[in-house]
Amino acid sequence: MKALPWKAFGLLLILLALAGALYGAYRHGVTVTDLAWKAKWAEQVSAQSEAVATTTTEYRTEEQRRQKAANQVANDARQEQTAALTDGSVDDASGELMRIEAGKMAATASCVPSDTGASERGKAATRAAMVLSDLLGRADARARELAKAYDQSRIAGLACERSYKSLITSE
Repeated sequence: MKALPWKAFGLLLILLALAGALYGAYRHGVTVTDLAWKAKWAEQVSAQSEAVATTTTEYRTEEQRRQKAANQVANDARQEQTAALTDGSVDDASGELMRIEAGKMAATASCVPSDTGASERGKAATRAAMVLSDLLGRADARARELAKAYDQSRIAGLACERSYKSLITSE
């Protein structure tokens, strides 16, 4: 009867060894699976990081292109505005000469002979010439204001159009 406890003890040891081996195999499988998933995860993270970096670089390049185009449009608009102001100052000078000549003509209209009838007609002509000279000066000043406003709005509109076209087209 003494052999029965030893057999039971031996069987128990074999079962424990078998259970330990099965548990070790299970733990090894879990470890291998975890390592495989970690490798896949790291690969996905690396691919996503690379995609984010590439996309960020592309967006930065596009933004820089758009900003460069907008800056160029603004510079062109400033140059056009300067040219329009220069043209406007030349027009102002010629308008001023025209007003001076009209004033001279109005002043010379009062130089008439000593005939009283002609003198009365001369005074009326002088008043009419002065009114027309003043009207010419006002009309010229208003035309300059309108031309300046038109130039500014035209330049701004063209700059806006060029800026929009530079945004919708990619090089």
